[in-house]
Amino acid sequence: MKYLSQILNKAILIPVLAFFTLNYASAQEESEGLYETIQNLSETELILGVLTLGLLVVALLVLLAVVYTLSVVKMIVREKRVKEGLPVEEESETTWSSWLTKVNDAVPVEEEEDIELDHDYDGIRELDNHLPPWWKALFWISIVWGIGYMLVYHVFDAAPLQAEEYEIAVAEAKAEAEKMANVIDESSLSFTDDPAHIENGKLVFEANCAVCHRNDMGGQVGPNLTDEYWIHGGSAEDIYMTIKNGVPAKGMISWEDQLTKVQMRNVTSYIHSMYGTEPENPKAPQGEVFEYEEE
Repeated sequence: MKYLSQILNKAILIPVLAFFTLNYASAQEESEGLYETIQNLSETELILGVLTLGLLVVALLVLLAVVYTLSVVKMIVREKRVKEGLPVEEESETTWSSWLTKVNDAVPVEEEEDIELDHDYDGIRELDNHLPPWWKALFWISIVWGIGYMLVYHVFDAAPLQAEEYEIAVAEAKAEAEKMANVIDESSLSFTDDPAHIENGKLVFEANCAVCHRNDMGGQVGPNLTDEYWIHGGSAEDIYMTIKNGVPAKGMISWEDQLTKVQMRNVTSYIHSMYGTEPENPKAPQGEVFEYEEE
């Protein structure tokens, strides 16, 4: 039993010490590379990594439990031999056992009579053992942690609570969505016939542009947008840039600050979709004829 316990102790300590000794220098140099590697892992690889780490932790806990169980069994057998008056092998105190005794504030079996209480139930004795120092330390640490948590989150409001964190995350997600919605390559604009884009362009047009061009685009203050005549060009890029920059000399404002790039792109495509329609009482042609290339 003694030799088995020592072998198990060494089986745990030696590989752990060797691992940290051999990898200490390389870990410092590769810490940044490791972080980048983790960032590039797929979701499946991350899950497998976490499961593997969990299995290793469970295996280590099982090994520690086995060592602890053997120590308890050894102590019980030794105590039984002492009671029966059988010879007991004197064991030299190892660093491990000395550390456990100090950490747990344990009383040796030979000195249990000094802490024995006057309670005896069917041979079961009650001992006045103290709580382990590490347990007391954790108890006080948890109290200090709780007080600190209350002060940080509920007294000084130094950090957001879970509900506030959720609201912050939602706001950031909305901002990111708006940012993504405003990403348009203005150097390669083209008309789209996507029904969703056309419908969105129609809604934006009727809310902002119809006051000058009418809902049917026949023209009022602004020109007719359904015929083949264009003042500033009829290509996708021309129409988009006219909406974006406006025509201040003619009273048309720039819509760049009020509409997203996607909305301006959708309005451009909606205007093109109305080409060739025949609105009632259209405004007289203005500008020059623009011919679209046949697709």
